[in-house]
Amino acid sequence: MDENAHTKYRKLLDFCKDLPPTRTAVAHPCDESSLRGALDAARLGLIAPILCGPRGRIEGVAKEHELDLAGIEIVDAPYSQASAAKAVDLVREGRAEALMKGSLHTDELMGAVVGREGGLRTARRISHCFVMDVPGHDQPLIITDAAVNIAPDLKCKVDITQNAIDLATALGAKEVRVAILSAMESVNPDVPSTLEAAALCKMADRGQITGAVLDGPLALDNAISPEAAAIKKITGPVAGRANVLVVPDLEAGNMLAKSLSFLADADAAGIVLGAKVPVILTSRADEETARLASCAVAQLLVAARKASAAAAIQ
Repeated sequence: MDENAHTKYRKLLDFCKDLPPTRTAVAHPCDESSLRGALDAARLGLIAPILCGPRGRIEGVAKEHELDLAGIEIVDAPYSQASAAKAVDLVREGRAEALMKGSLHTDELMGAVVGREGGLRTARRISHCFVMDVPGHDQPLIITDAAVNIAPDLKCKVDITQNAIDLATALGAKEVRVAILSAMESVNPDVPSTLEAAALCKMADRGQITGAVLDGPLALDNAISPEAAAIKKITGPVAGRANVLVVPDLEAGNMLAKSLSFLADADAAGIVLGAKVPVILTSRADEETARLASCAVAQLLVAARKASAAAAIQ
């Protein structure tokens, strides 16, 4: 493996060394990759897992692949949807500070999270962020939303943007620079995403979105390339230097993230925000470092929330 690969993720893991493990309900870890991922994260002190699922299957997977379950709590649940419900219950009971996806479908876990009775909704819209480690790029890139909101309207994009800003802040970004992406950098009434980008920037000017500097519409090149921004004569703190990319819709975001992963050899740590706790979303195709980075992102989010709550009562 390239020695320069995963450098941003390694720094992320280093940031977590002095933090306590995050109590994490792992929903249905019934295959090798999901169970091993949870146990590896526990070994590094990123999470303190509570495994929710059919005890016999979990123990069988552990035995088959020689995984050590000593000291790991298992909460028995008969099938995948019940596993998701039990994991959510652990959060509501205060026993877990984060959720982690096992081998069940994402829809099954998120269905339990967003359930109107017994779910983990807040006033904020739930959205997904990829934290991308792109080789050759000098900083991590947050891409949102590429997994939850299919065709978000302006109201939804306000929460998507604010969730991403909060994430970037929790990850230690000294300045959060948000590019609202479209296919062009000019406002065009025939391209709705350019109108929404302009509106989001004005909302930030009015304090309706906080904690970052926004610019948009911006095309991808002049959002992340200083040279492209200079050629187009686009100036400002975001142009060419964005560390958060807000995409027009799920299709654009998903294709952007996967293009970086499969064409640029980038890794993508996934996290869902806007619920009462962070939700760690991993894929069976993820490498070990990306899985661990997803857990580290959740750990930093939980630590930031605790610090914010402590400051509020002082």
